[in-house]
Amino acid sequence: MIKSVIAKFLLIILLTIPFSSLFAKGKTENVILITYDGMRWQEVFQGIDEKFLDQMDYMAYHNTHQQFKQKYWRETAKERREILFPFLWKTIGTKGQIYGNRDLASNANITNKYHFSYPGYNEILTGFADPKIDSNDKNQNENWTFLEWLEHQEGYKGTTAAFASWDVFPYILNTERSGIFANSAFEQMNIMLDNPRIKELNQLQLDIPIPWDTVRFDAYTVNFALEYMKEKKPKALFISLGETDDYAHDGQYDRYINSAQKSDEFISRIWNWVQNDPDYKDKTTLLITTDHGRGYEALEHWKSHGDMDFDSEDGDRAIWMAVIGPDTPAKGEMKNTLDVKQNQVAKTLVKFLGLDYKSSHKTIKAGSIIEEMME
Repeated sequence: MIKSVIAKFLLIILLTIPFSSLFAKGKTENVILITYDGMRWQEVFQGIDEKFLDQMDYMAYHNTHQQFKQKYWRETAKERREILFPFLWKTIGTKGQIYGNRDLASNANITNKYHFSYPGYNEILTGFADPKIDSNDKNQNENWTFLEWLEHQEGYKGTTAAFASWDVFPYILNTERSGIFANSAFEQMNIMLDNPRIKELNQLQLDIPIPWDTVRFDAYTVNFALEYMKEKKPKALFISLGETDDYAHDGQYDRYINSAQKSDEFISRIWNWVQNDPDYKDKTTLLITTDHGRGYEALEHWKSHGDMDFDSEDGDRAIWMAVIGPDTPAKGEMKNTLDVKQNQVAKTLVKFLGLDYKSSHKTIKAGSIIEEMME
């Protein structure tokens, strides 16, 4: 009898709680998503690839090759990766989580079948692989990204932003429809023009030659994003870095590695600023990943991705993820985990904000939450 009364009492209490409050909210009030384009998991977990060390055909700087080796080569994988990615391993590796070391049964994979950028970024940002997106052509994305979804939630309108090095992002984000503030490729920053740093960056973009016709240097992307954060304080920010993929396509392994280390430094700079700003400190979750892997079985394959003839378990379908924030247990390098997928990123980031993300696609649901990333 007593048990029956208690059960009824608990049921009454549960029925009076607003349904939305059943989705527990943690400490995270802001999320930052950063992507390295085409950064292999092998370098992330093992440091520079020994196979490339004396392959001068893959080096842009022949006369400084010995200095390159001295800078990045160490006897153990642990030492090599910490030299290459000091922030990733010394900060996130001790205070957050890193997924994707396939040698430790921590697999991270894409689910789209194309293994190149537009399908990959769509999967990351929308939470699902859309089979209709089968090229890198500049076609407007019919799908909503999680940023666009947030724009329609109470308290989030005008609080999202994106900065990217690649010129296809206005189409991936569908900025014409979504209302997301975005700056990418060779665009001049058309707001905050009273900021002298913005004026300087705009002019430098015009003055300094860039080796590619679709991708700008990541330094512009990061510095525009930092200035925007300081003034506008977005709650959801996406930053896409592009140099690593382009240097790899160019066959320049030393520049690919140098850019990877510089990107780690950029991310460290962003995180250090976040942790010293009262609007972000201990209220922000940072998630880092990549849009696709690269070929691995032969040196020449490293330059490419999306070619199913040489794909393997270790190849261009394999990715990695890292996360740090106030709601993420400090487990470091993950081992023996359930596979994580690219299509889980969007819903997981929104869950950190205490919301339940719903895919805009009529027939495809967003991937599930990566529960282990949060308490």
